[in-house]
Amino acid sequence: MALYEHVFLARQDLAQAQVDALAEAATKIVEDNAGKVLKVETWGLRGLAYRIARNRKAHYVMLDIDAPAGVVAELERQTAINEDVIRYMTIRVDAHEAGPSVMMRKSDRDSRRGDRGDRGDRPRRDRDDA
Repeated sequence: MALYEHVFLARQDLAQAQVDALAEAATKIVEDNAGKVLKVETWGLRGLAYRIARNRKAHYVMLDIDAPAGVVAELERQTAINEDVIRYMTIRVDAHEAGPSVMMRKSDRDSRRGDRGDRGDRPRRDRDDA
């Protein structure tokens, strides 16, 4: 069987419970067709680069899937029909990432980065000047 990553964006006005139900429905589709969902990550409500169907934000969800190609075709068909999903993308990968995905590690990266301080390339502005 092949390895896939399936990411979908759900409408911004959905509750987190409804987004979790969408992820469970996708998992059920895969498992009913002899596939396996290895990991489900909810990336949360994030801003979009541009408006999609009057939505400025969307709930992002990623599934790591181990399944034959026919299962992915059925998953994409069901996802396209769902009115709550505004975009989706499935890609085939050689191997799944061990541990959390890059999107989940973002907070770790930001905390390690720390304060950059004055780099000397911009004029210094005090808070009173603003």
